[in-house]
Amino acid sequence: MFLSLKTIELSGFKSFGKKTELRFASPIASIVGPNGSGKSNVAEAFRFVLGEQSMKSMRSKRGEDLIWGGSHMAPRANRAAVVIVFDNSKRQFKIDFDEVAIERAVFRDGTSEYSINGSRVRLRDIEELLAGANIGETGHH
Repeated sequence: MFLSLKTIELSGFKSFGKKTELRFASPIASIVGPNGSGKSNVAEAFRFVLGEQSMKSMRSKRGEDLIWGGSHMAPRANRAAVVIVFDNSKRQFKIDFDEVAIERAVFRDGTSEYSINGSRVRLRDIEELLAGANIGETGHH
């Protein structure tokens, strides 16, 4: 049995200045595009929302580097947020919801906020939820 990823939403994260939602209608998906189109940023967004703490592994020096820096068309963002939504109808996560939305936001001062289905939680709560579904450093991805 495997987890079914439904969506990932990026808002102000690295090269994604505007809110962007990627939908996964199939258990197998790929992200393709030319160099510089943001493929690596999507992969880093997954690690970020799942609790990655190493800025170096996300090609950054500090949390502020993860936030959209602006352009001549759009101002810089004050926060970056990533939300992933899993189908939990088979209760692979030990939580009584049909969908599980995990969100992490980082602010310009480097602080992060985490939430599960809209309720603020600690990073440890995210890690425990993921570990229960065998996702994490020791689980199969």
